[in-house]
Amino acid sequence: MNAPTNIQIIHGQDGKPAFVVIPYADYLKEHPSQDEQYVPHEVVAMMVEHQWTPIRSWREHLKLTQHEVADRLGISQSAYAQQESSIRLRPSSLEKIAVALGVSLEQLDF
Repeated sequence: MNAPTNIQIIHGQDGKPAFVVIPYADYLKEHPSQDEQYVPHEVVAMMVEHQWTPIRSWREHLKLTQHEVADRLGISQSAYAQQESSIRLRPSSLEKIAVALGVSLEQLDF
């Protein structure tokens, strides 16, 4: 049997189940904390709809231009454009772009 056994059902005044109490650890598995990093639906949607890389999708989502991101990286806009369209980047390049965009590496490399 795979059903959880450490839950509590609280019945309402009508005798029907009204609430379920579960262990906090189980709750966290299904509902990550607000501090955890996630990828917004809009970013994923841009990737799917336009066939963009995660880097470009994040940049577009953040309403940044290639020139603005390139300035943050200290490189030319054309050099950044090449990186943004690349499917495979060195881990060090991904880390720098993540910092420039203000996202975590995990949010960028999925």
